[in-house]
Amino acid sequence: MPSGTEGPPFDQFLATAEAVARARPEVDAEMAREVFLEAATLLHNGLALDGLDEHDAAAVVAGLCVDLVAPDPGAAVRARSRAVLEDPGDLHEPGDVSAAYLVAARILQL
Repeated sequence: MPSGTEGPPFDQFLATAEAVARARPEVDAEMAREVFLEAATLLHNGLALDGLDEHDAAAVVAGLCVDLVAPDPGAAVRARSRAVLEDPGDLHEPGDVSAAYLVAARILQL
């Protein structure tokens, strides 16, 4: 992962922040960017995605981008962790992906 704030997962999280700010007028765009940048930094520094190949890491980031804007992000992330075990789709290592979601939930204190 990059040491700066460019590239995955930073770019996906910042795109999510922008989308949320556009979709929800009550959301301050700068605050949304700051929150999602902090989430990406915590995940990067917490090594939540380490051990996943690029494909599975991208899937986790995409799932987190959806779940973090849910009414109950913690419940959404935990549900996704269970769901990937039940229906792994095209994931290469569903058990590792499931664990990464749970690690992310702990790191983000969800």
